[in-house]
Amino acid sequence: MKARDFARRRQQLMRQMGDGGIAILPAAPERQRNRDVNHPYRQHSDFLYLTGLSEPEAVAVLMPGRPQGEYLLFCRERNSEMETWHGRRTGLEGACDRYGADDAFPINDVDDILPRLLENTERVYATMGSDPAFDRRLLDWVNRVRDKSRAGVTAPVEFIDLDHLLHEMRLIKSPAELRLMRKAAAISAEAHIRAMRVCRPGLNELDLEAELQHAFATGGARHSAYPSIVGGGANACILHYTENASRLRKGDLVLIDAGAEVEGYAADITRTFPVGQRYSRAQRAIYELVLEAQQAAIEMVRPGNQWNAPHDAAVEVLATGLVELGLLKGRPRTVINKGTYRRFYMHRTGHWLGLDVHDVGDYKVGGEWRVLEPGMTLTIEPGLYLPAGEKGVGPRWADIGVRIEDDVLVTTKGHEVLTAATPKSVNAIEALRSRN
Repeated sequence: MKARDFARRRQQLMRQMGDGGIAILPAAPERQRNRDVNHPYRQHSDFLYLTGLSEPEAVAVLMPGRPQGEYLLFCRERNSEMETWHGRRTGLEGACDRYGADDAFPINDVDDILPRLLENTERVYATMGSDPAFDRRLLDWVNRVRDKSRAGVTAPVEFIDLDHLLHEMRLIKSPAELRLMRKAAAISAEAHIRAMRVCRPGLNELDLEAELQHAFATGGARHSAYPSIVGGGANACILHYTENASRLRKGDLVLIDAGAEVEGYAADITRTFPVGQRYSRAQRAIYELVLEAQQAAIEMVRPGNQWNAPHDAAVEVLATGLVELGLLKGRPRTVINKGTYRRFYMHRTGHWLGLDVHDVGDYKVGGEWRVLEPGMTLTIEPGLYLPAGEKGVGPRWADIGVRIEDDVLVTTKGHEVLTAATPKSVNAIEALRSRN
């Protein structure tokens, strides 16, 4: 992503804010893992979207119409001793030269400078609630301005949720964002193919997770977009299973839900394949039903359709198939109306995708499902989960868990499956598995 891409976003946001407003956005704090060890740092997605800066201890300020400069960045100063121990810092000069700030100030001066910036502004745009500690600092700054009222200084009188403006912007992906998402999708596809190739009975789920992580790293993705799910057998029926600690057994399926992250942008792919070389008859029946549901849902991804249209299409296919297979009783329409299909399909068919794997953006507008528009990216991921012991799940179906997930872009003419390079037909997967 180039500096001009971030500048364009800031300008778009400031046009919506108008003169008299100030937007204040903090970087994500570092998170402690244990004692003196932190988790790998991940910037807050909103901050990353506007600045491109992936460092903690920073605050971005936007002031439309400010003559001295509209974009201010508070960040850490260069420090040779700290950089020797912990790595290079951007510094004040880098904040301007590399990240486009009109002016930059030491983060240690933020408590002195920001109250002065708030003076005589009308509206404060902030993401209240995501960082309570920063919220308290912001209110303290505002109260310090209020204390100057007898000197003729006015304090902001309106607080506006920055999320609403910013998340609407993030919902539509730019060409630069889509390039990164396509790269993340390509790396993730290769990782899933690698896992399919090396899988064999007796391996541990963790072995496949390691193969995924290796493929991500060698493809150019330092991090995964979320903890990888590798569930064999009954573990595939746990939707967010992340223990990844069981042996893979011949005759079972293994469900892998994993995606790479590239410059903050996520891919999200799920494939389900046999630990051995072929699906059993029952496994194949469930798998092909889920695949049919996914294909029906993807066909509904096009401009002008409502967000819920893919989910409705998937549910109709799954309900009909569950009745035909004898797993549910009654007419498909009754199964849908009563929601009895949720015994085996309990989640939605997708979510927004972008800088967050479950990306921002409202799903309903004015009480109605949002209409899909070009540039929106979403997942399509129907599944069926048949744990042993569930009513109506006989031995032949027991512990079959199947989910198939792809990343889909809404285009002007319909859709593009960004993750299409990942095999998902029974024949393609079995052909790949037979080479093992």
